Amino acid sequence: MHIGEVAELTGLSLRTIRHYEEVGLVPASARSQGGFRLYTAADVARLMVIRRMKPLGFTLEQMGELLAITDRLDGHAGAGPLSEAESQALQRRLEVFERAARERCETLRTQLQWAEEFAADLHRRGGQVARGD
Repeated sequence: MHIGEVAELTGLSLRTIRHYEEVGLVPASARSQGGFRLYTAADVARLMVIRRMKPLGFTLEQMGELLAITDRLDGHAGAGPLSEAESQALQRRLEVFERAARERCETLRTQLQWAEEFAADLHRRGGQVARGD
């Protein structure tokens, strides 16, 4: 796929996708004869992981770490078979990310509730002013 198609599928801007490529999170799988970046379904899946991590406040470094963990667990890291000890260590690290994501989601839910309460208060105040209360 060309970068425009990937942008449409992921909801990310071309600039953002290029940035993630530049920092090594999602290298383009190939280049066309004309030099255009080409991406695979696996590249799109990586971008979706990043897109989901971004609103939770994960850093680029943390995103890279998580992608490295999942690459290794999925057998895509090119480092040969996993030992039982390595697999368990990676699973523990994955669990740390899962807990962090759940905690950050809960924080966002609380912040959203507060924001909705604030918007409702403003709406009520606006209605009072319009009626002259």
